[in-house]
Amino acid sequence: MSSTNFEFLDALGQIARDKGISVDTLLDALANALVAAYKRLPDSAEEAVVTIDPDNGEIKVYGQELDLEGNVIREWDDTPEDFGRIAAQTAKQVIMQRIREVERDMKYDEYAGREGDIVTGIVQQTDNRYTLLDLGKVEALMPQAEQVPYERYEHGTRQKAYIVEVRKTTKGPQIVVSRTHPGLVKRLFELEVPEISTGVVEIRAAAREPGHRTKIAVWSNDPHVDPVGACVGARGSRVRMVTNELKGERIDVIPYSDDPIELIQNALAPARVREVRLDDTTGTATVIVNDYQLSLAIGKEGQNARLAARLTGWRIDIKSETQLEEEEAGLEGQEWAEGEWIVDDEGNQVWKPAEGGDVLTAADYSTAAETEGAAAVAAKAAADEADAIVAEEASAEEAAPAGDEGEQ
Repeated sequence: MSSTNFEFLDALGQIARDKGISVDTLLDALANALVAAYKRLPDSAEEAVVTIDPDNGEIKVYGQELDLEGNVIREWDDTPEDFGRIAAQTAKQVIMQRIREVERDMKYDEYAGREGDIVTGIVQQTDNRYTLLDLGKVEALMPQAEQVPYERYEHGTRQKAYIVEVRKTTKGPQIVVSRTHPGLVKRLFELEVPEISTGVVEIRAAAREPGHRTKIAVWSNDPHVDPVGACVGARGSRVRMVTNELKGERIDVIPYSDDPIELIQNALAPARVREVRLDDTTGTATVIVNDYQLSLAIGKEGQNARLAARLTGWRIDIKSETQLEEEEAGLEGQEWAEGEWIVDDEGNQVWKPAEGGDVLTAADYSTAAETEGAAAVAAKAAADEADAIVAEEASAEEAAPAGDEGEQ
């Protein structure tokens, strides 16, 4: 055995140890590549196999003759004289390629199945399409749609992000992360609240408008542990850490309840709810609040009502006491008035007719009521007048024939 073979095996073993790859894996890949290299030589056998002795590194090529069923019926040593040079060139290419493949697989295996985890990366590159985060061995991609509006991702800064997808590509794993996903808030609370990581406290629901406000509903499996207090922390220390990581995003922590009425009341905090009426057929919850609580319940641009609806899964229709009284007083029974009060995109209370058509503000609604009432009176008067004319004409026709006969 030559010293070259010893050096070859030593180098192979060193590479295997450094890269975490077994020597047998590298030898198998090299043997397959050497078969292909051998077949490119002139006068090579149509079928061949290459063996590499793992003890001394000796390489042999055996030509083979097969029968119709693929069985070997004859085999001979057909190792070319200069095959050592070919093997050395091939070995370098194969080993480097195999190392890259194994490293890609190892990186993918490390992150595969980690969707829903939180990672910390260093911003490497950012533009109007995406931001790249260096996670150490791999880079994570944060598309524009997963970035919080108005957040700045400066080069070299550390950012926590939520893994939404891990893709396997020819260039290695592609990890897609998000700063807007509600799961990011849940994971941040797990880091700050030991009761959540141990399972004593659970985050049952979450609704988020990234960069502005988040609501989470929490539940305790231990009657002696206050879930809201555990998440808020002493003097708000725990929730403040999450808020700071989210660049000042406001977070409302509310107690979860299996009773949908109680959950809806809690979800609309800080507004105080007087009454909740549920319609299971439409999935609508009609919420009654005091007049001075209406704007607080709806929130700025309807934000509080939207988040409460997402958190509870109910479509929430908020009415003030005055609005409810007006509806129940004299507006019932009019066909045009059938519909419901809803919150529009700008957070305003508007009337939506049941049979379609334009929505009405409260002022338009009142005007329409007066107009509809006046129109109904005018229509009835016109109908009465028409009936009177018809009756008068009928009486005249009945009297006319009798007069004619008398003249004759």
